[in-house]
Amino acid sequence: MNMLKRLIYILLIIPISCIDPYKIDIPQGAQLLTVDGFITTDPGPHLIRLTRSDTYGSVFEGLIRPVIRATVGIRDSEGNVTFLNELANDGIYATPEGFMARVGVSYSLQIDLQNGKSYTSLPERVESVPQIDSLSYQSVKFNTNDRLTDLIGVQVFAHFRDPSDQTNFYYWRNGPSTFVLVANPELHTLSPNHPTNPRGPDPKDCCATCYVQDESRIQRFTLASDDNFNGLSQRLPVLFIEDDGLRFKQTYRAEIQQISVSSDAHRFLRLIEQQTNLTGSVFDNPPANIRGNIISLDDPDEVVLGYFMAGSVDKKQVYIEKNKLEFLQTPRIIPDDCLTVSGAQLSPPSDWNP
Repeated sequence: MNMLKRLIYILLIIPISCIDPYKIDIPQGAQLLTVDGFITTDPGPHLIRLTRSDTYGSVFEGLIRPVIRATVGIRDSEGNVTFLNELANDGIYATPEGFMARVGVSYSLQIDLQNGKSYTSLPERVESVPQIDSLSYQSVKFNTNDRLTDLIGVQVFAHFRDPSDQTNFYYWRNGPSTFVLVANPELHTLSPNHPTNPRGPDPKDCCATCYVQDESRIQRFTLASDDNFNGLSQRLPVLFIEDDGLRFKQTYRAEIQQISVSSDAHRFLRLIEQQTNLTGSVFDNPPANIRGNIISLDDPDEVVLGYFMAGSVDKKQVYIEKNKLEFLQTPRIIPDDCLTVSGAQLSPPSDWNP
């Protein structure tokens, strides 16, 4: 009884109150036009993507919306205008098939939106690009923060000679790459819900090997200028391909695109590279929006994101063989027909020639 009285006394002296939720009104950021795309001396179609991006950045899915039904054209320094076609109302605009940039010509992107606003890019002059003499590769392994896991992959090198009669700004990126997908249909098992033999052996007769295009969502690129090697032969690392346990189970074909860009485009790409390589904490200042070469013809103070680039390109492929790699990741097993993997095909590409 005394215990009950003490409990009632404690409850009476404790103030009872409600906690009202604290409401924070966050103003919506300005929707910024973002332009992504470039043209090269390769035959088209070349793609230009237009979106509206919130000032908070792309981490909030749904705040990036395609800009549809715009009129998009490319004007060259000789007075020619080429109009682009929108693909399926998704904000992606394509040049006609066969359209290609030409060395010595400057190009500007012109955009007219449905709301009447107009935009243009500053002219980008196309300079010649040195030819890739050859590609080589090397198996590499790096330590990671996880002491039990190493980062394993292949480093690809471009061999070329830089011309001495001009200043060159290089931009390397990976083109379409294909690899042999090795599966294990003989290890296929029945469904766990099978009425008589759940997960019992159910080997398939087909198929163990397919060909798959490497659909990496991250566009990898490398930059350089010839400040330190003007006129010299070079061997530069231009691409790292991570071993995910599938890519190097047999043969991997990588394509390297060596592109000449303007000094302004090189500066823009360098800033992008610096931001994407930041590994700070949540207490770091958020990265700033990097302004490109797109300006509004109606409001010079309007911030427009992205960059329209034009450059010449040289491409080369290299076949990476498993038996020539010193380091390999633990292979991933696909206990099924390789054709069950999205995009897998039994026949190799028409130009497959290891």
